[in-house]
Amino acid sequence: MTFSIETPMTEPQPISPSDQLTLAEVDCLRCIAGHMIPASARHGVPGADDPGIIADMVRSLDRDRAELQRVLRMIDEFAGGRLSALAPAEQRDLLARHRKDGAATLAVIEAVVSRAYYRDDRVLKSIGMEPRPPFPAGYPVEQIDLTLLDPVRQRGSIVREA
Repeated sequence: MTFSIETPMTEPQPISPSDQLTLAEVDCLRCIAGHMIPASARHGVPGADDPGIIADMVRSLDRDRAELQRVLRMIDEFAGGRLSALAPAEQRDLLARHRKDGAATLAVIEAVVSRAYYRDDRVLKSIGMEPRPPFPAGYPVEQIDLTLLDPVRQRGSIVREA
């Protein structure tokens, strides 16, 4: 089964749940992301549950996929079926309890959500950044005194050769 998510930044991108996440896992992730970073009309930014941002999350899981799937399944079980089936207030309370009792398990979700959210053009514009890749134009980096590294260079290698 394949479905598409249209984003304001790109053409519709097909997402195959069998390759990435199941539809239930995407629903759970969308629900959690919306609670983590809600939309703000005041700042003119979408919530992390925006379809374009969710599509970016799903497409860019890489090494986090297995752990994210494990945590999403655990949260759905904790919800007694599907987190997305609960009322928003119940979702919020359940996530707050889970965060209090098992904050470390949510780290993978926080990483996945925040990476995708801060790649979104609308979010970058809202924080005063030009929505573009860092290269080839680059960003100005403050120059430092590289002589500070001389003691480390003079120390020599501390690695034992194999």
